[in-house]
This record gives sequence, C-alpha cells and structure tokens, in this order.
Amino acid sequence: MINPAFPSDRIADRVHMARAIRLAAQGLYTTEPNPRVGCVIVKAGLVVGEGWHRRAGSPHAEPLALAAAGDAARGATAYVSLEPCCHHGRTPPCTEALLAAGVARVVVAMTDPNPLVAGSGLDRLRAGGVAVEQGLLETEARRLNPGFIKRMERGLPHVRVKLAASLDGRTAMASGESQWITSAAARRDVQFLRARSSAILTGVGTLLADDPSLNVRLSPADLPGVGPDGTVRQPLRVVVDSHLRTPPTARLLSLPGQTLIACLDPEADGLRPGNPEPLPTTEPHLTPIPAPSGDQAPDRAPAHAQEPDLDDDPHIRLDPKRAAHLAAATHLEATGAGILRVPPGPGGLDLETLLRYLARMEINEVLIEAGATLAGSALQAGLVDELVLYLAPHLMGDAGRGLFHLPGLDRMHDRLALEIQDLRQIGPDLRLTAVPRG
Repeated sequence: MINPAFPSDRIADRVHMARAIRLAAQGLYTTEPNPRVGCVIVKAGLVVGEGWHRRAGSPHAEPLALAAAGDAARGATAYVSLEPCCHHGRTPPCTEALLAAGVARVVVAMTDPNPLVAGSGLDRLRAGGVAVEQGLLETEARRLNPGFIKRMERGLPHVRVKLAASLDGRTAMASGESQWITSAAARRDVQFLRARSSAILTGVGTLLADDPSLNVRLSPADLPGVGPDGTVRQPLRVVVDSHLRTPPTARLLSLPGQTLIACLDPEADGLRPGNPEPLPTTEPHLTPIPAPSGDQAPDRAPAHAQEPDLDDDPHIRLDPKRAAHLAAATHLEATGAGILRVPPGPGGLDLETLLRYLARMEINEVLIEAGATLAGSALQAGLVDELVLYLAPHLMGDAGRGLFHLPGLDRMHDRLALEIQDLRQIGPDLRLTAVPRG
C-alpha cells in the first residue's frame, strides 16, 4: 500500500526497506528484550552494506551495516526498520555513527516508542544535516516488534494465547485426557511460538493435571538467526498459582531456565485490583537452572527443602494460613523458583498487575498456554492481543472440555468479537490466528 504521508515512496525505497525488515526478522528469536532492527546502506542504487541486531549488548543494525559499507557509506542512504537510537545504553548512539559515516539520507519505517528516543533520534540526524524520511512500510515494521512497542507505549507485554482443540472446540475429553489432540507437526510449530516469547504463562490447574515442561525443544539450527553454533534462549516460565499448590517436584522446576510462581499476597486482602503499588520493591530471587552437562536432564526438582522453623514467630503461630504459605514458598524457592506475591483480582490474583510486573522485567511477549479458566479470564479482562488456535480434524463430543470459560455471555450481543488475520494448514491441522476486535 502506498503511504501518502511518505514523501517519495519510490519503488526502490520500498524494495530496500523491505530488505531491512527481512533482515530485522533474523533477530526474531535472539534480541529480547531489545527490538528487532535491520539496516541497509545504499549508494547509487547499489547495496553497499547490511546489518541486523542480534542480541542485547551486541552492536545495533546501523553500525554493522556501516562497517560493511566502509567508505561507501559517505553520501549514501540508510534504510532502517526502526528509528536510530540517540542515547548511551549498552552500546553508543546509532545517530552518531550515521553522522560520523557521512550518510546523506536516512529512511526509517517507524519512530522508536522508547521514551528515551521517541523522535529525538530523527531530530538529531536532521540537526546534523541529514535528510530524514519516516513512515515507509510502517505497518510491516510494527508487526516485527508487537511486544516491545506495547511495553513502551502501555507498560504491558504483548499477550498471545495458544490453544489446541478438535473441530468441535474441545481441548480435552470429559475425563481430562488430552494427549494428543493435534499432530506432531502442530506441536512442533508451537515450539517456534515459544522460542520467540519472553515468557510462557500457565495456571496451576494445568501444571497439576499435565506436569508440562513449557520449554523450547528446538535445536539452534532450527531457529533462523540463531545458527548451529548459537544458544536457544529459554523463556521465563510463569505459573499463576494463587495458593502455592505447585509441588517442588514439578517437571518445569528441574529444567534449564527460570521459573516465577505468582501467588496471592496473603496480606493484600484490602488492596484494589489493578493497583501496582503492592508489587515488591525488589525483584523476586530467580536462580537459573543451568543446562545439564550430560545427555539427560534430571527428571524432577530436588527433594523437599527442610521445613522452616516457624516456632520463634508468634505472629506466624497465630496465623496457620500464612505459616503454610511461607512453608510452601520456602520449598519452592529451594528449587530455584522465584515467588511473586500479587494483589487479588476478579476470580483470583490480578492478572493485569502480574503482566505489568513482567513488563517491568523487560518481558516483551507472553505466551499463555493454559486451560479454559485462565485463558478466559485473560480474554475477558481485555489483556489478550492475539489468539493462536490449532484445530485438529476430529470430533471429541459435547461432553469434552471447552476452549474458554467465559461467564456472563448470555445473549448474542455479549459475544466477544474476533478478527481472523491468518489461516493456514500445519500438517493435518489448521492454525488460525485471530485478534480481539475493538
């Protein structure tokens, strides 16, 4: 689509910007918490340098492209999928690198939503005599970084809900049996959703029923941009567990990566839902579990930790519920898990407060893999940005379990409207991607 706000919108500009966006996509599985960015340097119609940001702390796309271009960058045009940064972080400002190289023109797809930049990078380039144009292929560029953009603009991560069901919308038999609804091809496809996510969130009900791993089981060679010599990043695993029912023997507590267990604050009964103030002033202690040195990871977490000595605290002695809470937290922390106490919300703990806390941890994209209750609660609370539904070609009957628990939808006008954005076949199954309307 031609963008009337973009001054030239020549075909050549679109071609080079499309290339910059494709380069940025190489960082889909590696750049967290940074955005995915690509850059192309063009002089006299020829591409003289390219680069894309690989991971936080490593050079940004612009310096890499400038290094590849060398002296040819002087007088050239730089196409960048995101506004160049103008502040000192882990790396120097990209605006200064572009100015020092003598680039004559910079075309960006979109401004950086980071308040530290937010147009200041373009202003710095203009002040240095560089011609600046923005807005070319902006829609395509925004699709690359939904989580980074939402975190910067709204203080929340992008939330994607993954579900698998039969054609009649059942996620399990009435008995709870659910392995496997979809094919191996669909389950492998889910691994790529996990790999791009910063965190995977589930509920304690799913954990107790299925004992899931919630990890990425792809090799580095499977992931574009990671390569055979790279490392597969394991997302943070988050368990919504209001009353700390997670057993220390849960499989996910013994796997490489970090686990955060979100529970109700036993002292937060009077707090308002959505109030971020009750969040702890310090981060919960998270102990990463290293990858096993041998071929096999341990099947379970370490045995129960020693019972905490509560006899010396008369307040705890008078409050058995709090004593039980502290004992359960001690056992779980002994496995390396972090415990986050969250104020109450409708039907349990306040999901929005939890998500805002994850955003403060620089979590860009959250993948919810949970049952009907948690998935329905997130959807009804307006916290879901995207639904990915895998449909298998079989029927499981009306006694089976449904996709969402959505109380209060009694009339047709109560329906939650969705817009289907993508539909494709994955092996014998269908993968449907939809977003809530409005």
